[in-house]
Amino acid sequence: MIKSAITAAIVATLFFFNLAKAQEFTGRATYQTKTIMNDIKISGSNMTPDLQASIEEKMKKGFEKTYELSFNKIESVYEEPQKLESPGNSPGGVMVVKAGSSGDGKSYKNIKDKTALSEEDFFGKEFLVSDSLLQWDWKLVNETKKIGNFTCYKAIGVIPVSKEDLEAYEKMKNKKSESKTVLFTVNEPKDRTITVWYTPEIPVSHGPGEYWGLPGLIMEVNDAKTVILCSKIVLNPKDKVVIKMPKKGKKVTKKEYEALIEKQLESMKDSKGAIHINLGN
Repeated sequence: MIKSAITAAIVATLFFFNLAKAQEFTGRATYQTKTIMNDIKISGSNMTPDLQASIEEKMKKGFEKTYELSFNKIESVYEEPQKLESPGNSPGGVMVVKAGSSGDGKSYKNIKDKTALSEEDFFGKEFLVSDSLLQWDWKLVNETKKIGNFTCYKAIGVIPVSKEDLEAYEKMKNKKSESKTVLFTVNEPKDRTITVWYTPEIPVSHGPGEYWGLPGLIMEVNDAKTVILCSKIVLNPKDKVVIKMPKKGKKVTKKEYEALIEKQLESMKDSKGAIHINLGN
């Protein structure tokens, strides 16, 4: 009886020790993103081919970025890493630490509480947007490939077109006029099929951006427009990973934030429902 009690105590101790070790598991993953904007067309009465090419090139570069995901078993933060600006681009020849551009603040996920927080910058105003995690219904596929040194498995998810997206598209069609002002014309929204690759060799359910919920770190994402690829992994780094929840900005829900954006865009429209975009002389 005493021997059984001792054995049980040892097993319990080992269980809690292993649980504590699992909770201490941390890492950093670097992702490269590239977005193809084929469904957005730029036009205007004064739009020359050179100007159009220049705008498209700037947009292309704007959608090629580097992000870092810091994670433990429960939490993660996804953000653009800070960069050192070269002396020639800063006053006095001083090296300047420059954070990510507006609208690319921290995105925080807690997979235990199923909550998300993100820092957003809209027209110079900072917001702290709260939401529930998107619930993915992943279909696991019996297909593997190597990403770096990790064996990855395929999974597929679908994001249905939202009622709001369809309504916005119908409004855009109804308000389309013969105005020669520069406009961004977006194609009809469709369901998004997401293909991801995850590795059980890194036992966390995190991933870049809104992606999560698989039995291993998501290493690659492809939704036909955007490719997100993990280019570097550091597990249990010497400099301890500390997950800090975003705190900057006025606290709003995702619905409240989207309503603010819609209100601002409505205020920018003319009597024909067009938004004017000034591109200089």
